[in-house]
Amino acid sequence: RCWFLLLCIRRPPRATLSCSSAALEVYKREGNVRAAILVLLAEEPRNGYQIIQEINERSGGAWKPSPGAVYPALQQLADEGLIAGDEAGGRRTFHLTDEGRAHVEENADRLAEPWAEMTPDFGEGVPELFKQAAQTGAAVMQIVHSGSSAQVAQAKDVLAETRRSLYRILADDLEDPGPTAAEEE
Repeated sequence: RCWFLLLCIRRPPRATLSCSSAALEVYKREGNVRAAILVLLAEEPRNGYQIIQEINERSGGAWKPSPGAVYPALQQLADEGLIAGDEAGGRRTFHLTDEGRAHVEENADRLAEPWAEMTPDFGEGVPELFKQAAQTGAAVMQIVHSGSSAQVAQAKDVLAETRRSLYRILADDLEDPGPTAAEEE
């Protein structure tokens, strides 16, 4: 249950999706990992970690495929002869084969920037909001793992009040909101 909550925080659903729909979105995103790998390897050789980081970067943090999606996809692409890997310094770096390069060129329209469709079109400041939410989730996990019963209860109260405060923002029902984070800087 905590895992699913963190999944929703790590990969924020589009504004119109419910959290249960977020699981379907994650499934759809993981399906595009092959296309993303091929596009990135067409640019330059990379290892699995670099592929994950680059997809995350290019999607503005909206899509960070798991190693459990990337590494099997790399193996499948290698089995199909589209990519090959070279061991060096304890890391395996992948590159397109001639067949892989031909495949990318033949399917350029279909493969073009697969992360673009995963990038939400949110307003300014939203990536920072998601970052803050993820950091809050990490703090909750620390309390779950290390906190006393009293600290867990106190955290529950803080989160409940935070949730109510967020809804008050939407309802424009704040009496004195105080300075925003941007105004404090």
